[in-house]
Amino acid sequence: MVSFTSQNRHTTRVVCSNMSGNKAIAFSFAFVMALAMTNTCLAQNSPQDYVNAHNKARAAVGVGGVSWDSTVQAYAQSYANKRKSDCKLIHSSGPYGENLFWGWGKDYSGIDAVDNWVSEKQYYNYNTNTCQSGKVCGHYTQVVWRSSTKIGCAKVVCDNNAGIFIICSYNPPGNISGQRPYESDDIMISEI
Repeated sequence: MVSFTSQNRHTTRVVCSNMSGNKAIAFSFAFVMALAMTNTCLAQNSPQDYVNAHNKARAAVGVGGVSWDSTVQAYAQSYANKRKSDCKLIHSSGPYGENLFWGWGKDYSGIDAVDNWVSEKQYYNYNTNTCQSGKVCGHYTQVVWRSSTKIGCAKVVCDNNAGIFIICSYNPPGNISGQRPYESDDIMISEI
């Protein structure tokens, strides 16, 4: 029998009865390792982690930072929960801008998703305001869209361990046809 007698942010005490000393030690070690891995995963998916990853990319082009918005996050979480059963990369068609990520084979973090979107920068041509032929860059342009200043993101494990689904929603939405994500003056300011 295992009972959890107390738990807080720093300490978890496990009481094991009816276990031999070696089994209790092995169980305790496994439990502590599971907690350590959980805390690491949570640390890589905190609101501040998402904000920092976005703001790093935005600063590179001289665009001001985003901040976390609980209303936008609630929308993202609700949609992630709906996609949990199939984890298809289908946009919600909701009121916010949106980036979606799906990965399989490891426990992808929110930072992994943002880094994936930002990696599309190499395919974006500012002068023509287009993506390189045959390439995608709209996730990147949403990340750095100047007028998108509020974000909310969510991560779910797909049913049957079919991968990780991550969504970030943006308010106001970006990727408005015919507009650039930022002005060339922004870039010059960031290079000074």
